[in-house]
Amino acid sequence: MSFQNLGLSQPVLQALAFKGYKDATPIQMQAIPTVLKGRDLLGIAQTGTGKTAAFMLPSIDRLVASRRGGTRPQSCRMLVLAPTRELAGQIAESARAYGQFAGLRVATIFGGTSIGRNRADVARGVDVLVATPGRLIDVVEQGYLTLREVEILVLDEADQMLDLGFIHALKQIVKMLPARRQTLFFSATMPKAIKELADRFLTDPATVSVAPQSTTAERVDQYVTFVQQGEKQALLTMMLRWGFSERGNMDRVLVFTRTKHGADRVVKLLAGNNIPANAIHGNKSQPQRERALAEFKSGRVRILVATDIAARGIDVSGVSHVINFELPNVPEQYVHRIGRTARAGNDGVAIAYCADDEKAYLRDIEKLTRQKIAVEPLPQGFLAEAARIKASRTTPAFEERLAPRHEERAPRQRAHPQRGRYASSVKPTGNARRRARG
Repeated sequence: MSFQNLGLSQPVLQALAFKGYKDATPIQMQAIPTVLKGRDLLGIAQTGTGKTAAFMLPSIDRLVASRRGGTRPQSCRMLVLAPTRELAGQIAESARAYGQFAGLRVATIFGGTSIGRNRADVARGVDVLVATPGRLIDVVEQGYLTLREVEILVLDEADQMLDLGFIHALKQIVKMLPARRQTLFFSATMPKAIKELADRFLTDPATVSVAPQSTTAERVDQYVTFVQQGEKQALLTMMLRWGFSERGNMDRVLVFTRTKHGADRVVKLLAGNNIPANAIHGNKSQPQRERALAEFKSGRVRILVATDIAARGIDVSGVSHVINFELPNVPEQYVHRIGRTARAGNDGVAIAYCADDEKAYLRDIEKLTRQKIAVEPLPQGFLAEAARIKASRTTPAFEERLAPRHEERAPRQRAHPQRGRYASSVKPTGNARRRARG
């Protein structure tokens, strides 16, 4: 169905035409008319189906229609809550694009940025505010923002909010909001706990579901390879070497680990085998995360290693492969992981590495998704190549490749009249001063 038939205003249609969008996705066809009527909505759709446009397009029209005397200082009219910085940034970018002809102000609030900058961004008031829960509460409690003017509340990736322990923050934020508002919940999965949360926050909601709960993307070919935990790095190295050769078609590869340390270790070991990769996780600074994501989007670095938390918001249409280096211990996370590929109508491949201690996780995933994942055997000559790669890690050349790019600088030296021509600028300890005094 064309966007022209969904009741959207001319400024929004103009923005869609500017981006080259003509036909709505199933979630957009069902959600947009309902949101335009002002009803609360519970939307369930797998990742990559256009959920952001499904709530943002009609909300922009409602904000324009209800605009009365402008936006008050230090307030917002639409609040979108997201679990991660990357997802918040993606939503804000879409809001600016869709609302470019509607004259709406859009701002973001999330960790890793200056709270002074957050204060300046909302000082004049904004129409659309996209935020992560923790930083939003900080800004409100410091008196830089009020939520009493919110007309529309959106929770994107609501199940991830609960998984990450945001439940108490969500309850605190909802108490700051006016009781009369429109509330929209969107998620790829909707477990029982989230359904109960939605029942508390939504009033007589319409439910829109364009895929059975917890199903995986139809255009993703899924495989699992059984491998020992200590041999996973060799398997990944071999697969990437083959995939980026002339015979392969691995355009962009997203590799998932369960922990931040695991992500960094994978990147270092790949670097030792002359395979460039970046890591993105919660311990990285905001500039580091933005740089890693930008290099991945541009194709400058075609391998990105991520944890589940940071992966929400990696909306890159060119991801050809998702590799589950470690299987998630929460089966719903598998759905979100492989949803990073096969986006925007493209095909994709998802490969899982399963060690003996992860077979229970695999059974849970297959039970949740109601499908058996095809088994892909280890490549021919794997054991010999794995032994060679493992042996190469102990060589000086390998260690040298893992060394920092810049040597540590020695303490700056300066002239000192009483302690010789040059002395270290590092302040001496108390014992050293006493010894110097004799």
